[in-house]
Amino acid sequence: MTLHTPSTDAPLARRLLQLGIALFLLGLLTGFLLPMMANPRVGLSSHLEGVLNGMFLLALGLMWPQLSLGTGARKAAFGFAVYGTYANWLATLLAGFWGAGGRMMPIAAGGHAGTAAQEGLIAFALISLSLSMLVVGALALWGLRSAPARRNTDAPAAGPQPAA
Repeated sequence: MTLHTPSTDAPLARRLLQLGIALFLLGLLTGFLLPMMANPRVGLSSHLEGVLNGMFLLALGLMWPQLSLGTGARKAAFGFAVYGTYANWLATLLAGFWGAGGRMMPIAAGGHAGTAAQEGLIAFALISLSLSMLVVGALALWGLRSAPARRNTDAPAAGPQPAA
C-alpha cells in the first residue's frame, strides 16, 4: 500500500469539495426547472439527488485525509463517488424531462414511461450508480478502520518532548 501524505491527499480532497459544491448548486438550479419537465415529480427527485449527493461529496472530501487506503482504492473510491453522485442527478433529471423512469422508479414516475431506449438508459444508470455507491461506502468504511498511514518525515513532533 502506498503511503499518503497531506500533500498527496490534498488535491483529491479539494477536487471532491469542488465537485460537491458544483453538484449542490446544480441540484438547487434543477429546482427552477421543475415546471418545464414532463414529470415534475421525478424532477423533484433530481433536485434532491443533486443537493444531497453534493453534500455527500463535500462530506467525503472533508473525511478524505482520514481514509487509510492505498492508491488504487483511493482512485476507485474517487471515481466511483463522482460517477455515482453525478449519474444519480443526471438520470433523474433526464427522466423528469422525458417523462420516463416508470421501469426503475415506478412510485416516483407516477405512471409515466419513456421509450424503450430512455427506460434502458435510465435503468443502466440507476443500477450502475447504485453498485458504484455501494463500493464507495464499503471503501470509506474500510478506510476508516484505523488511522491513516503517513510517511515519517523525520520532523520533530509538535508539543512538549519527553525528557531523554
